[in-house]
Amino acid sequence: MTDIAMLPESWRGVLGDELQQPYFKELVEFVEEERANGPVYPPREEVFAALEATPYDEVKVLVLGQDPYHGEGQGHGLCFSVRPGVRIPPSLRNIYKEMHAELGTPIPDNGYLMPWARQGVLLLNAVLTVRAGEANSHKGRGWELFTDAVIRAVANRPDPAVFVLWGNYAQKKLPLIDESRHVVVKGAHPSPLSAKKFFGSRPFTQINEAVAAQGHDPIDWTVPNVG
Repeated sequence: MTDIAMLPESWRGVLGDELQQPYFKELVEFVEEERANGPVYPPREEVFAALEATPYDEVKVLVLGQDPYHGEGQGHGLCFSVRPGVRIPPSLRNIYKEMHAELGTPIPDNGYLMPWARQGVLLLNAVLTVRAGEANSHKGRGWELFTDAVIRAVANRPDPAVFVLWGNYAQKKLPLIDESRHVVVKGAHPSPLSAKKFFGSRPFTQINEAVAAQGHDPIDWTVPNVG
């Protein structure tokens, strides 16, 4: 699994060296051992789904989540997203509420955020795997070193991007980003615990204004219904 071929092609030049680091080899061994002992999400083939969906040179916006959803069928490699047919989780429900109040977009019948990813929104979790039923169970095992490298890779590009850091955990990544070149949209996390502060923060308008100022087409935040 430490073979560079496991990375989507567009990311290999900037992340390939990470796969050769001792921490990454230990991380792979840990995750494989976990999979041998019980369910781990997302499935092996979807661990790098966010990088697959949004090529390196197409990233306009990087949204940072914490770790994958830990319920059966939930995590599929994009932060905050679930596949069609899976119940929409509370944080995403709150994102949709804010989006509706701010932009007037209809609240969709599904939580599948691939339409955002395909427009250049990198939906990256800081930790890319989780043990079934145990939030944060793969925290501190090495994924954070790898995803810090992803953040740095985007931050080091000549082409600027917008970084969306919701909540204290995500905002700890600020030192990785040169705010004189990139735009950082900060705010409360959309989880039910902090949603009161999240509502009314108008992140989507801020993001699209910044994307347009950077010379890119703004994001269409509409998520099509599947039902």
